[in-house]
Amino acid sequence: MAPILGCIADDFTGATDLANMLVRGGMRTVQLIGVPATDTPVPDVDAVVVALKSRTNPADEAVAQSLQSLQWLKAAGCRQFFFKYCSTFDSTDDGNIGPVADALMADLGTTVTIACPAFPENGRTIFNGHLFVGTQLLSDSPMRNHPLTPMTDSNLVSVLQRQTKKPVKLIQFATVDAGGEAVAAELAALKAAGGGIAIVDAVLDKHLESIGYGVKDLPLITGGSGIAIGLPGNYRRAGLLAERGAAGALPQVRGSAAVLAGSCSAATLGQIARFEAGHPSFAVDALRLARGEDVVAEALGWAAGRIADGPVLIYASQPAEKVREIQKALGRAEAGALIEEAMAAIARGLVASGTRRLVVAGGETSGAVVSALGIEGLQIGPQIDPGVPATVSLGGEPLALALKSGNFGGPDFFAKALASMP
Repeated sequence: MAPILGCIADDFTGATDLANMLVRGGMRTVQLIGVPATDTPVPDVDAVVVALKSRTNPADEAVAQSLQSLQWLKAAGCRQFFFKYCSTFDSTDDGNIGPVADALMADLGTTVTIACPAFPENGRTIFNGHLFVGTQLLSDSPMRNHPLTPMTDSNLVSVLQRQTKKPVKLIQFATVDAGGEAVAAELAALKAAGGGIAIVDAVLDKHLESIGYGVKDLPLITGGSGIAIGLPGNYRRAGLLAERGAAGALPQVRGSAAVLAGSCSAATLGQIARFEAGHPSFAVDALRLARGEDVVAEALGWAAGRIADGPVLIYASQPAEKVREIQKALGRAEAGALIEEAMAAIARGLVASGTRRLVVAGGETSGAVVSALGIEGLQIGPQIDPGVPATVSLGGEPLALALKSGNFGGPDFFAKALASMP
C-alpha cells in the first residue's frame, strides 16, 4: 500500500520529532534525508517524512526544495500532506514558513490550511494567537537570542502575516475547546470567505486531538509535530490505518558512542553541563577554526584515546553572550558555517574509526552531520524524550542516532539517549 501521509520538514531534528509522534500513534514511519531522487523506492510504511535543511535557507531555495519533495510524495501516492516547522515557529520576516506554505497550497490547489506549532507536552502552547514557551511568551524566552532566527514577536498572526499575502486568521481557544467539529466549521467558514491560513490556539493535548479531527479533509496541514497527535485516529476511522503494535521496533547496533552538540539553546547548554560532569569533553572553538587551526584533527585525536572507555562529548555550544562575540568577530553566517563544517568532519572521522552510536544536539548540526555521513534515510524507533526518538540509519552499515532539537530534552537527555539506543 502507498503511504497515507507525506511530510516535509524544514530541518532534520524537526523531521525526527514529527516521525516520533507518528510512530507513537501507531504509524510505521521512515524519514528520508533530503529531496528524494525520482527513482527512490517508496517504502512500505504508513508515513514518509522528508527531512530538508531549509529552515534558514533563502526563501526561494526553501520553496524549491519543498515543492520537489511534494512532487515525490504525490507520486508515492500519499493522501494528505504536512509541512512541519519548529514548535517555536523559527523564521524571519522574510520567511520561510509563509512562502513555503503558500507554494505548497498553490501546488495542491487548496485555499485553506492551518498553522499550529503547539506542543503542550514540551511546553509550547498558543492562546489568543500568542505562542508561549513554558510560562513565558516566545518573545521573552531564550528564543529571542537565537543566533539565526531570533523570535522577538510572540503574536503568530502578526509573524505569519509578514510572510504571506494570504489572510491570516485566528481560531480561538473557545472554538478549539468546543471540539473537532467546531474547528472544522471554522475552517469551512474561512474557505467560504475566500481562504487563508488559520493560526489555531491549543493549550492541552485534547486540543491537538480536536484540531487533528478538524483538519481531516484538508489536503495540507502546517505546524509543529504536536498536530500529528490527532491524525492517526482520522486514518483509522477512514479504514486506512490498521491497529498494530511495535511500530517503532529497531535493530540492534553495537559500537562506541559519542555526543556532538552544536546548539546554543539554554536546554542544550544545561545538558552539556550535566553530561560533562561525568564524561570527558572537548570544546570546539569557532575563533580557532577561523584562524585556520586544525581543531577537527585535534578533537579526533583527543577522542581516539578516550572513546573506548565510554561515551565522549564534543561540543561547540556557547552561551548567548559568547555567541554574540563570535558572530561580531566572524559574521553570523560565517560562524555558523564553520561550526557545522567542523562538527560534520568530526562525525565523519568518528564513524570512520568505528563509532556507531551518535547523539547530536541542534537542528543545523544534525543536518550537517547526517549529510556528511551520507545517510539517506532513518528508521524511526521509540521515544527517548518528548519530540526525540531513537533511530537507525537505512542502507549500508547501520548507525544508531538520536537527533535532538536544541530546545528539547531534560537535563539528563544525553545519558538517557545513549541508554535508549538499540
